[in-house]
Amino acid sequence: MLHRLLRDDRALLAGIAAYRRHPWTRDLPDPPAIWAEGGSRLLDHARPDASGPAVLLVPSLVNRAHVLDLTAGRSLMRFLGANGVRAILLDWGWPDEAARGFTLTDYIAGRLERALAALPGPVVAVGYCMGGLLALALATRRPDRVRALGLLATPWDFHAEGADRGRALATALPALEPLMSLTGTLPVDVIQALFASLDPWGVAAKYRAFARLDPASPRAEAFVALEDWLNDGVPLAAPVARECLGGWYGANMPARGAWRVAGAVVDPALLEAPAFLAIPHRDRIVPPASALALAHRLRWAEIHQVEAGHIGMAAGGNAEAVLWRPLLAWLRRL
Repeated sequence: MLHRLLRDDRALLAGIAAYRRHPWTRDLPDPPAIWAEGGSRLLDHARPDASGPAVLLVPSLVNRAHVLDLTAGRSLMRFLGANGVRAILLDWGWPDEAARGFTLTDYIAGRLERALAALPGPVVAVGYCMGGLLALALATRRPDRVRALGLLATPWDFHAEGADRGRALATALPALEPLMSLTGTLPVDVIQALFASLDPWGVAAKYRAFARLDPASPRAEAFVALEDWLNDGVPLAAPVARECLGGWYGANMPARGAWRVAGAVVDPALLEAPAFLAIPHRDRIVPPASALALAHRLRWAEIHQVEAGHIGMAAGGNAEAVLWRPLLAWLRRL
């Protein structure tokens, strides 16, 4: 047993060292920004001949938006743009001093709605992870401007697989209050530690696997690209952190019909728009049961079960087959 532990530790350290010395860096240029406010931008990935309504991609607030535009060969945005979709990515950016006081209402009924107003005609809103909840709230508030809704690995019932995990995250809030009061944010390192706690053995396993790869191989470069993205997170405004950890994870307010934006309950059952829900089977961040609970609340939901994990679905080696093409096919059917 001791020999196995020592072997695993050596493999883990070797994987971390190999990652740190890998020369790959992301040099993919951003497309033009067609709107900006504070640190946020709308990045237009459309080709000049793009037709049809705009598709607004809404990522999470706690990670860089470029997971959807990771590399030239692993970019949902460039895939959609190359297939005639007017794909527009909302890059939330780094929260400036004003944004550090934002609540979810400020982000959704404020900045997100103003970004929506900058786009012509009704749009298709597609949200990824936490961004799916933001896009859902936007659609319930502005059904005149959101004609369809895509939800990629989007949580809803935070207690679907038991309340213990969610409540454990919520109980961390009192200990985090001094830090949040000092900085106005939940810092990146704390967010990463909280996410790592959802799959504590996964981090070590992936670095051990990386140690066995040829550093010059495409798989090694893809690993580094994703790991660089994961390690380049974004702090979360303190009021939003309290709402998410306490309200979403602790009190399960979305599934209980108690989550409110600008005073109004976010109720998926009120939506008349068609919806596409991609639910990855191997998701350790958003359990499939949590996402399925949202599908069951929507009137016109098309459920797409994905043989992938939370991040692999969007930017992994099989992402084009398991998500990008099915999403494109749904967009074309609208």
